[in-house]
Amino acid sequence: MRFFKDYLKYRKKSVYMYLLFVAIFLLTFSLYHLPAPAVLYPAALCALIAIAFAAADYRREKKRRETLSGIKEAGIELCEKLPEAISGLEESYREMVFAFCGEYMRAAEKSRVAYEEMMNYYTLWAHQIKTPIASMRLQLQNEDSEFSRKLQSDLGRIEQYVSMVLTYLRLGSDSTDYVFREYDLDDIVRPAVKKLSGDFIGKKLSLEYKPLHTTVLTDEKWLSFVIEQLLTNAVKYTQNGTVSIYMEPPKTLCIKDTGIGIAPEDLPRVFEQGYTGFNGRADMRASGIGLYLCRRITSNLGHKLTAESALGKGTTLRIDLETKKRVTE
Repeated sequence: MRFFKDYLKYRKKSVYMYLLFVAIFLLTFSLYHLPAPAVLYPAALCALIAIAFAAADYRREKKRRETLSGIKEAGIELCEKLPEAISGLEESYREMVFAFCGEYMRAAEKSRVAYEEMMNYYTLWAHQIKTPIASMRLQLQNEDSEFSRKLQSDLGRIEQYVSMVLTYLRLGSDSTDYVFREYDLDDIVRPAVKKLSGDFIGKKLSLEYKPLHTTVLTDEKWLSFVIEQLLTNAVKYTQNGTVSIYMEPPKTLCIKDTGIGIAPEDLPRVFEQGYTGFNGRADMRASGIGLYLCRRITSNLGHKLTAESALGKGTTLRIDLETKKRVTE
């Protein structure tokens, strides 16, 4: 019905012209006082011809509209399948669309090449920077002092920042490397806890963690990044007290701290890109990217990440690990 209305609007000039001709036709016959059959017969014949023409034109326009709708849904790369022009004006529009499509494709290719070059550079940079980090770790292994533990903790943060850079870039890629399997959740949590053990010791924080005895359908690498990032935030914003790791039924992983908490007005926006909030502005090192990456990754894995917090009472971050769907980018 909508297309029919659009078609009438598109052809209204032709309709008006036809009605004008009919009016002239009837006026002429009335002026010459011709008999009614002489008027009605040619009028009916003209109406039939007009209806046949309109029906054929309607079918052709509807088919063209369906073709254009299919191209719009399929993507700009199918511009070459545009229907043939039936007038000089349509040909001009067709050429204009082809020009825009070509410009878009060139810009898209240029952007793709630039993105690949950037990814190659940062990947190479990440692998190269791991060498001096590993060298410094080896030199610090034989020394057990507060200073060496502090350096190892700083090295751990450097590694995490490198990982955040690569994760951010990979999330914008057209393809991902998700590998979904059943994993023992403890095998994912323990390495993250071990990596941050120096931070727990340095800040004299207690860790409450017992074996979770839970299996989860997920991607080990990506979920490991999320858990490590959440634990890092918990340690970072907890000056004294406890960080707890536990399960809530049916399958929700909880990371709870007794830190400074999140202001009520900031809580709804903590997962937004670049949003640091009151505590983030107080800590000049905050980038506002960590929780944003965690939310995007958990969403892609089919999990759900939520936060509950109160100022001065700590924060609880929950990952619902009951995978209902997987969304890849």
